[in-house]
Amino acid sequence: MADHQVLAGAHVVLPTEIVENGRVIVEGDRIVGSTAENTPALDLTGHWLVPGFVDMHNHGGGGASFTSGSVDEVLKGVHTHRLHGTTTVVASFVTGEMDFLTQRAGLLSELAEQGEIAGLHFEGPFISPCRKGAHDETLLRDPDPADVRKLIDAARGQAKMVTLATELPGGIDSVRLLAEHGVIAAIGHTDASYEQTVEAIDAGATVATHLYNAMPALGHRAPGPIAALLEDERITVELINDGTHLHPAALELAFHHAGAERVALITDAMDAAGFGDGRYMLGPLEVEVKDSVARLVEGGSIAGSTLTLDRAFKRAATIDGLPVESVVQAISANPARLLGVYDRVGSLEPGKDADIVVLDAEFNLKGVMRKGEWIVDPKA
Repeated sequence: MADHQVLAGAHVVLPTEIVENGRVIVEGDRIVGSTAENTPALDLTGHWLVPGFVDMHNHGGGGASFTSGSVDEVLKGVHTHRLHGTTTVVASFVTGEMDFLTQRAGLLSELAEQGEIAGLHFEGPFISPCRKGAHDETLLRDPDPADVRKLIDAARGQAKMVTLATELPGGIDSVRLLAEHGVIAAIGHTDASYEQTVEAIDAGATVATHLYNAMPALGHRAPGPIAALLEDERITVELINDGTHLHPAALELAFHHAGAERVALITDAMDAAGFGDGRYMLGPLEVEVKDSVARLVEGGSIAGSTLTLDRAFKRAATIDGLPVESVVQAISANPARLLGVYDRVGSLEPGKDADIVVLDAEFNLKGVMRKGEWIVDPKA
C-alpha cells in the first residue's frame, strides 16, 4: 500500500461545499491535510469523489444472508456491498426464534468488534402481524422489554438498532429501554396511529424503518405514522430508492418535507443483491427474485430489495434530480452520525478513514477505496 496517495482533479464533495478540481490526500488508511513533495497524483478529472457509503439497514448480498449465513458467507455479503461503494454496513436480521437471534447476535458481534461490520440491527420479531411484510408471522411477538434486553445483551455492545411496532404491548417501555442503552429505536412494520407514533417519538424513537413501506398509508383524516415521522425533527427516515419500493413522488415528498439532513438512503438488501435472479431464503421464508425484484413465494409480499447503494446514489442524482451534496448527506453522513461513527467515516475530512468512492460524470461507480486500499481500482 502506498504511503501517500493523491487523488486529483475531481469534483470533491465536502460537508460544506463541492470543490472543483479538488485534491484528496491519503496517507496509510487515513485522509490527511498535506502531502510530501513530488507525490504522484492520480488524475480523476471529470469524476466525482464522495465519501464511502454507509448502509444502516442491510440483510445480505452476494448470495449470502446476514441472518443465517456462516461467518465466511457474511463476509462475502459484506464484500459484495463494498464492491458497490458501501464501505460501512450494519448487518440486519429478520425475525427468527429468540434463541436463534441471540446466538446469531453473539456470532456477528465478533465481526463488529473486528470492524468488518458496523454493528447489528434487529428488524423483528417485535413487529405488527398486520404489517409483517416478509417476516414469518408465527415467530412474531410483542416487544416485551425483557426480550428486547435479551437481544441487546447478546450483541455485547454491538446492537445499533431495533425496529419495533411501538403500538404493541411493551412498545413504549422498550423504546425507553433502547434509548437508555444508546440503541436506536426505529419505528417500523407498524400499524400505529398518528397519536401512537407521536407517543413513541416522545419516548425516544429516532428512526423510521423504510418510511412508507410496511405501515399505513398517509390519510387526510387519519394521517397515520407517515405524517408524524416526516414532521418531527427528531426522526431520520430511511428510504429504499430502487424504483420498486417507492414512487419518485414519495421520495421527493420525504426529501422536501424532512430535508436532506433527515433522510438515510438504505438498501434493505437481501441475499440476491449483487448476485442475480433465482430462489432464496429470507429467514425461514422462501423468496423468488425476478427482474431484480424480490417477492415472497407465498403471498407475493416484497421481500427486501436487491439494491446496492451505488444504484441508489445514481438514481437519486439523475432520475430524482437531487443535488449531489444532498445525496451524499443521505447516503453517508446521516447514517454515520446515527450509528455514532461520524468521527471516522461519512465525510471526506482530514483524520477520517480513507473511505472514498469515485463516480464518473454520469454517477457510475468507478473506484472504491476502504481504509486507503483500493477495492475497486479506478485505473483498471
